[in-house]
Amino acid sequence: MPNTCPDTDREGDWTTGQPFIRYQCCPHCQARWYFKRDFCPRCGAADPRRQVASGAGRVYAVTQVNRPPIRDLAACTPYCIVLVDAAEGFRLMAHGDLSLRIGDQVSAQYKSFGAQFIPHFTLAPA
Repeated sequence: MPNTCPDTDREGDWTTGQPFIRYQCCPHCQARWYFKRDFCPRCGAADPRRQVASGAGRVYAVTQVNRPPIRDLAACTPYCIVLVDAAEGFRLMAHGDLSLRIGDQVSAQYKSFGAQFIPHFTLAPA
């Protein structure tokens, strides 16, 4: 099976202030996942590859948050949490526009939320 999971040369991601989402891919079984691991959760291979996602995806679920988890985020409410099925084949949780609905095609933007830099999904251009 050809290796469709080459390592990317970029370091970091949105958690380090870089405007992109990183995921991992197994060069053996081609599994893809979002949370960083030292091994493949499907086959156990110990050499996952890092990839940078395109930022494109489809909304799987939407939740509007009206009550902030901490007082410092009161000015940010209401806000929307979305589960997005990324075009690359993994699912992630992020923020999104309040107008998003299940099934919408979306693209990632990046913005400040409280003291954090986060991915924020918006409706993809038609």
